[in-house]
Parts: sequence; structure tokens; C-alpha cells
Amino acid sequence: MSLAKQRKVWTFALLFCSITFTTILFSYTFRDPSLYIFKHAFQLSDSFFSKGPCACRQCIAELEGDPWFAERFNQSIHPLMTRENSILPEETFRWWQWLQAERQPANFSEVVEELFQVIPDEVLYTDASPDRCRTCAVVGNSGNLKGSHYGSLIDSSDFIIRMNQAPRSGFEEDVGTKTTHHVMYPESAIDLDNTTSLVLIPFKTLDLQWIISALTTGTIKQTYVPVMPTIKANKNKVLIYNPAFLKYVYESWLESRGRYPSTGFLSLQFAIHICDEVSVFGFGADQYGNWHHYWEDNHLAGAFRHTGVHDGDYEYNVTLLLADKHKIQMFKGR
Repeated sequence: MSLAKQRKVWTFALLFCSITFTTILFSYTFRDPSLYIFKHAFQLSDSFFSKGPCACRQCIAELEGDPWFAERFNQSIHPLMTRENSILPEETFRWWQWLQAERQPANFSEVVEELFQVIPDEVLYTDASPDRCRTCAVVGNSGNLKGSHYGSLIDSSDFIIRMNQAPRSGFEEDVGTKTTHHVMYPESAIDLDNTTSLVLIPFKTLDLQWIISALTTGTIKQTYVPVMPTIKANKNKVLIYNPAFLKYVYESWLESRGRYPSTGFLSLQFAIHICDEVSVFGFGADQYGNWHHYWEDNHLAGAFRHTGVHDGDYEYNVTLLLADKHKIQMFKGR
């Protein structure tokens, strides 16, 4: 082979290797954020590595190309209440007070001040960045979790959000063993371990008074029904769902359907606003069309679907639409 031909062969081989390496490099860089180091090592142009709102493969906060989602998704209203954002607009406060029609409520600002003497006054989960990928599992209570074997998949998420009276013991294979956040209201309260954040949804001023009492004196024993006078929970990890955020979810996402959103839908929206990827388990009916809790043997269709307070069908349809738009991943169980 002549020297000229050898040079051509070597040039072609070098070019082929260069193209192959570059293709692999780009493919893995965008699939695995840990390989961003190659971008800096080779000092390639930043234009080739434009980052999205998070480091996950698909970010909830990506608004381009989806007008429906962009119109509804608002990150300016924080899901959790602090002293600073507890000063509610008059319209919001009146709407919130109307939800459970509390008679002679206590002074709201005084209760809030007392509340944040008992629990931390912190602004959390505002660390969204192109370098963060926070995965979250929202675990509902549907009977479709029975026999699903989702436990290990649920436990693999960074945040695992459960709600109301959902048990884990005896159901670990299907629902997992871990909980980072447990969403409840006074009438659905259960004891928690020391590592779990209690997320209280207050529907009235008395609910804020209840959590103060439940963590201290135990004097409040009834709201509109008997409630737990005391609760086992780490008071340094107690969080309060923001009434302004509750109203935003009701108006923007549910278009004011029902009286107010369900705990499940409020938990889902909490996850959508603090997480980058959200997986949803235990929502909807089982394979036979029955709506019941996974720990119950109640197979009466509609057992918790129609409460007279929530529009369950509309909430479920919005949840399905979020899945269809790849904003959440929905696991429908059995």
C-alpha cells in the first residue's frame, strides 16, 4: 500500500473514531448527569450543553411546548406555610374559613405566632436548579396496590409521600417500607416515627390549634368529630400546607370543582411543586372498577370516591392528563 493510501486510511479511521466517541459522549452526558465532567474536561462549547430546569431525564418544571400545563403551574406560591407567607389576602382567608364553616374561630395571626414557637419557621424545598434531580413517589391508598409488588420501586425514590391513615406494616411488598412525608389533617391523624415529616393540611384555624395542642398539652380532643389529643411526631419536622397554595390548587388545577381538593390531589400537587420527577401509586380504582383502601376488604364500588366534598372524577381525570403529558408517571397496580 502506498504512503498516500495509508495516510487516507489512517485519516478515515481517526475521523470515524472521533465521530463515534463524540456521539457516545453526547448520548451518555444527557442521560447521566454524573458525566458532566466530560464537558469541562474537553472545554466544549456551552451551546452544546444547554441545561433544562433540572438534572433529571424529564423535568416537571419544563414549560415549553405545553400551554395547558404552563397556564396552571405556578411556582411563585409556595406549598408550605411560614410566618412570612401566613399573611393571607382577605379573599383567600375568607375562602379558607368557609371550607369547614368554623364557628367563632380564634385570632388567626395569634395562632400562627404560637404555632411557629412550637415548630420550625423554615423555607424549604426552594433549591431547584439544573443540577438537582429529586425523585418523589406519591403513594395513594387505593386497593389497586394489593398484589402490585411496587414496594421496592416506591422505596427507591428520594421523597416518599403517604397520606391519612395509610399503614405499611403487613403491606410492605406492595407499598414499601419508607416514608419521608406523611400528609394528614386532624381527623385523619396517625402516629409517625421520628424521621418522617408530618405535613398538616389545615382546613380551619382550629386545625392549627390542634397541632399545637397535639404536640404539647393535648387539650383539644374534638373538632367536628373526636380527634387524637396527642400525636407521636417529630415537632422539628412538622410542616403546614399553605392555605394560599390550597386555594391555588383548587382554582388553577381543579377549576373550582367540588368544595375543596382531596388529600390525595393536594399531596400530588405538593410533590409536583417540590420534586423534579414524580411517580404516582395507588390512585384510582382497582382492575374491577372498585374504589376502596388497600388495607380494607371493602369492594363496594365508590366506597371513597363520592364524599360530597371532592370531585373525585375530575381530580382523577386531571391526574391522568398529567400522566399523558409525561409530567408524572402513573402506576395503576391491579
